[in-house]
Formats: sequence, C-alpha cells, structure tokens
Amino acid sequence: MKNYSPAKSGLAALAAALALAGCSRPADSSYQGYLEGEFVYVASPLGGLVERLHVARGARVEAGAPLFTLEQSAELSSMREAAERVRQAQARLADLQKGQRPSELAALEARLGQARTAAELSSRELDRARRLHDTQVLSDDDFDRIRLGHEADTKLVAELSAQLATAQLGGRPDAVTAAEAETAAAQAALDRAGWSVAQKTRTAPRDALVYDTLFREGEFAAAGTPVVSLLPPENIKVRFFVPEAGLSGLKAGDTVQVTLSGRPTPLEARISYLSPRPEYTPPVLYNRQNRAKLVFMVEATFAPAAARDLHPGQPVDVARKP
Repeated sequence: MKNYSPAKSGLAALAAALALAGCSRPADSSYQGYLEGEFVYVASPLGGLVERLHVARGARVEAGAPLFTLEQSAELSSMREAAERVRQAQARLADLQKGQRPSELAALEARLGQARTAAELSSRELDRARRLHDTQVLSDDDFDRIRLGHEADTKLVAELSAQLATAQLGGRPDAVTAAEAETAAAQAALDRAGWSVAQKTRTAPRDALVYDTLFREGEFAAAGTPVVSLLPPENIKVRFFVPEAGLSGLKAGDTVQVTLSGRPTPLEARISYLSPRPEYTPPVLYNRQNRAKLVFMVEATFAPAAARDLHPGQPVDVARKP
C-alpha cells in the first residue's frame, strides 16, 4: 500500500495546470486580411473603333478628364442632318405664323383701297339718284341699277377686308400646331444625335487611378464593352476575417487599425460591412495563431486621402483600435 501525500498531489495538479496553460495559445489580437478594390469600368453605349486613347495604365486622372474617343463620323453626319431638319421645320413654322408675304399683303391692301373708293363714289351717286327718283326725274330701272351697283361695291369692300385679315393671320391653327410638333420632333432628333456624338468620347467620372486599358487604338470596341478600368481611392477597402468569438465585439462604424508591410504607421479604417454568413478560413491566409475553422468576413473603408497609394491584393493585419 502506497503512502498518500497531500503535498505531492498539489504539486502534480499545479504542474498539470501549468502544462495546459503552456499548451494553450493566447487570444488573437489582430486579424489577417487583404486590400480589395471596386473598379469602375468605363464603356460607351455605342460601338466603334478606338480612335484615340487619352490615358495610359498607371496614370492618375481627375474627374472630367478624357479617357478615350471612338470613331464618330457616322454620328457627326447624323447630327448635321438633324440640324438641317430643325432649320427646315423652324422655317416652315415661321412662314405659317407670319401669314402671306409683304408684297401679297400690299396687293390686297391696294385692291381694298380701290374698292373703298368705288364704294364711296357709288354712294354719292346713289344719293343723287335717290333725290332724282323722288322728284320723278329718274326712272325706277335706272335707280335700281345705281342702288345695286353701290351694294356690289360695298360687298366687295367687305370681301377684300376679310381676305386681308385672313392673310395677316397666317396659317390655320391646326396647320400651325402640326408645324410646331414637327419642329419639336426635329429638335428631339437633333438632341439624340448630339447625345450619340457625346457618347463616343468618355471622361473620368471622378478622380481615380487608371488601373488598366483594355483596348488599343485601332481596335473595335463593341457597345457596352469596357475600354478603361478606373480605381477611385474611395473604392479601396480592407477585407479581413474574424473568428466567431471575436465577431460580437465588432459593429459597423467601428474604427480599426490596418498595418501594411513597409508602413511603420498603421492606417485607420472604418468598418462598413459584417457578413452574416460564416465561411471556412480562406486558404490564402496562413496564421499560426488562428485555430478557428469558421470565420466571418468584415470590410472596412479608408479615407480617400489615406487610400490613394494603396493597391488591391496587399496583405494586411487588422487590429481593433485601442
């Protein structure tokens, strides 16, 4: 029978505890990740030959700077044709709105003047004939002839006055409305042709790095096919993976510190997205201290000024800001 020693038993328990503590690994204080970029692919909605490539890969451009120009001779011809159709429609509308030509109006006014003179003369003749008819000097037949002649002159004055008023009015309202609609349609066609010409030259939507040029001058780019890819600094983010145990301490809006090789000072980033789905530890991330099999992806964004010189694919270490 062996002797039982409480002192030896306590030492054994302490040794076992120290052994277990030595085997366990401390909790992770940082997470591995990499930089990711969301590229802006610039394309034209119309196809054509790449006539001019204004930028080179690796250059930095400002918002509004030209990127490339596609061949646009057909669009320019269509725009010139549409412009001439607008001029034609506008001239037709103006002609309808201002009525007949000045010379035609002058001729009507002259005829109206002659008719008024004749009507005035026949009116005086009718007055004299009426007095003679009342004294039985003028016969009824002669008086009727003079009276009817004056009535004819008066009606001619009214007719010519109406013709002159109609000539000064211009075209009928329906014809003017149709001409206005034709002018508006021609202007819309011109706007569409101008838009087509403008789409053949694409500019940078914002300040960015020219990440790549996908065509060379002389090659044909189909409609909607990207010709230049841009990387704005605000589109660079860090993507890192957090074990389930550390996810509860992170939330959107938190600030983290990102350390890159060759940069002694960490960069600050703000968490913008936490994935609700777990995934297996990415095989490209090798971390001796990471024993978790399932992790959650987290994304954080930089200030544009801080992300200007960063490049997608760079490995980083991410830590919570103390």
